[in-house]
Amino acid sequence: MEKIYGATERQDGLYSIGRNKWELFYGFGKDNPDDETGWNWRRKFKYKPSVEEIRAIVKATINKETDRRILEGFVWKDMPVWLSSENQFNYKAAYDLAVQTGGATLPVRFKFGTDETPVYYTFESLEDFGSFYTSAMQHINTVLNEGWVEKDLADSMTFERDE
Repeated sequence: MEKIYGATERQDGLYSIGRNKWELFYGFGKDNPDDETGWNWRRKFKYKPSVEEIRAIVKATINKETDRRILEGFVWKDMPVWLSSENQFNYKAAYDLAVQTGGATLPVRFKFGTDETPVYYTFESLEDFGSFYTSAMQHINTVLNEGWVEKDLADSMTFERDE
């Protein structure tokens, strides 16, 4: 699905837009909270897709967006943090070891920010490292829960608008 900008609300549904032409719209979001308009997801079809096909497409989009938000949506102390699976593992391993050793493995340094503007941050204390790790896990949990809510919503929709 692709993002189509200019929406002011959700327009969930499958719309007939001509002979053998259908458009699926799903969701609503804004890139910035202060924006007057936002976007919907859209996919065009040259046939009328089944509800099962629509749900599969919507869920795949939700999964992809959830993964993207986990990966690149976390900001800690005004620094973007890339939460790839490898980085999540590295943060967990370093934090667990620091906790198990009572902080003997500290300080530990990680690269945050972006490739263009990297920020190297050194965790000197368990409290500081714990704050970071807890915040990262809360971010992941929040994004996963929001994705599950969206999937539950998709499961409850018929999508047949035929307008």
